[in-house]
Amino acid sequence: MKNLAQLLIIVFVLFSCSGKEKQKSDSPKPKSTETENQQNSNAAWEEIRSSIVTFNSFDDDRILEKGQGFFVGENLIATKYSLVSRASKIVYSPLNENVQFTADKFVAVDRINDLIILYTDSVQRKPIELFNGVAPNSAKTSYIGSTPGKQVQLFSGKLLNLATVKGTKLYRITNRVRKANFGMPILVSNKQAIGIAFSAVESYEMQSFAIPSMFISQLLEKRNQIPATLESLRSNTSEAVAAENRKIKGLVLETDYGNITIRLFNETRAYRDNFIKLAKEHYFDSLLIHRVISNFGIQSGAADTRYAEKGDIVGYKGPGYTIPAHIVPGLFHKRGMIGSPRKPDTKNQRQRSDGSQFYIVSGRKYSDAEMNELEKENNYKFSAAQRQAYKTVGGAPHLDGSYTVFGEVISGMDVVDKIVQVETDDQWRPLEDIRLKKVTILK
Repeated sequence: MKNLAQLLIIVFVLFSCSGKEKQKSDSPKPKSTETENQQNSNAAWEEIRSSIVTFNSFDDDRILEKGQGFFVGENLIATKYSLVSRASKIVYSPLNENVQFTADKFVAVDRINDLIILYTDSVQRKPIELFNGVAPNSAKTSYIGSTPGKQVQLFSGKLLNLATVKGTKLYRITNRVRKANFGMPILVSNKQAIGIAFSAVESYEMQSFAIPSMFISQLLEKRNQIPATLESLRSNTSEAVAAENRKIKGLVLETDYGNITIRLFNETRAYRDNFIKLAKEHYFDSLLIHRVISNFGIQSGAADTRYAEKGDIVGYKGPGYTIPAHIVPGLFHKRGMIGSPRKPDTKNQRQRSDGSQFYIVSGRKYSDAEMNELEKENNYKFSAAQRQAYKTVGGAPHLDGSYTVFGEVISGMDVVDKIVQVETDDQWRPLEDIRLKKVTILK
């Protein structure tokens, strides 16, 4: 009996300890590391939301577009250029904040990739970190909704691929992007922005895209230290800018085949100022010399050529505007002249010139008989100076009276002559890419 009593005592003690252990394990726990991480994550999303803005763009008091953007510097906001291209200001509010601020300046623009970096001195916010490099396919993508409330609303999707679409490199994403959300950041799981969102019809269906963050990073590196007004983005320029441009000695076109130095005519001020403006924006950098025609010349400046792949049909995309023709007596298409192409009269009854493309005439020599025939065909009369030039140095007389001449080559015609001899396809595109690497302004 004594042994039985001892055994019962031992069993009771063990059961009691087990119960205490169970009670201890079932009791409320302190906040776990997982919970703390979740709270930190929510706080990070809140911080990101405060760096996203919604805005209306205005031309004076006339509203133009609605959109979004986000801080990429403490006082720098990235968004789509096309949302503000005709604006004199934007009025913006951080997401879910009932305050309004105004911005009317920018520090960098990329018309080809449809990007602009606005400058604001009204408020400062922590910038959203940009994804470095190319984001992987199938990555989870999110954007923050603008629905009122304390809780951050995330709308998820997936990155499909990086492709050449509409003349530039774009991420295809599955997120549904509405018009009012154009310009918002698309984020990945590490809360970095992979790009700026928008949607467009492609292959006969509405698709969503993101302009890659690598282009935003490149634009940040090239930004001007002194902000310019949004109004200066328009094709017309002020008298002060025109006066400064008159002092420019020339511009150097650096190509894969060598340098071509040109000067722009003061008689065609709108074309001169436009070309210089685009050069300052680095618009021409890395565009293809996409059209080469024997006995005529070379052509560049098309926005859809920077990322063009073999076999792509190019030469149809400009900076988003055209320029009125300006035919100046005495400026004609002799060898070495620079002119502005345009769409055919059937699609361009006002005969406006392309906003960025240009050609350099290499040409050939013409006889009086050939010029007589051209006069009849084009209802145009050549001057004695034109006839002399076309018979001695050559050119492209069939363009006179219809296309604007706005500059001339002052050195480097040997480079033009080398390029004009390369082999092309049936669209006159060189079989081997030749790039206009950059344009340098000579003060």
